[in-house]
Amino acid sequence: DVSGALCISQAWPGMARTIYNDHKRFLETYLTPYPGFFFTGDGVYRTSEGYYQLTGRLDDIINISGHRLGTAEVEDVVNHHVAVAESAVIGYPHEIKGEGEMLFFLPRNISPGAMALQWEETLAAELQELISKKIAKYAAPDYVQVTPRLVQHTPG
Repeated sequence: DVSGALCISQAWPGMARTIYNDHKRFLETYLTPYPGFFFTGDGVYRTSEGYYQLTGRLDDIINISGHRLGTAEVEDVVNHHVAVAESAVIGYPHEIKGEGEMLFFLPRNISPGAMALQWEETLAAELQELISKKIAKYAAPDYVQVTPRLVQHTPG
């Protein structure tokens, strides 16, 4: 069991080779952090059985009142709650804190018709408390949005 940065040792078809008008930035971002490897920007977890799980972008950071907070860190805590199937955290401009945090989550095994507003409010409070305890009080989201279903749009 180990976590770290996902890096690739060999070139592959379709691999990026530069950033338009900024090759120096390309080298600094993707090739300099881990010499001899291409840094993807993603975090990864490898189980003892050798399976890999992407844990999120390592550069997806929210700055809340001067505290740098990785969105993947918050999502990992939220996803351990028994009622949460998936989650996503984003930052938004906040007048006082610089950036605020908004949490979206998809509930596990609950039909959209069965969700009551009171249940949503209780679960939102539980998730905010869980994040406060596991990370820090400042890491608790300002807004929690339940997304009871994901809709796939098919063009045509």
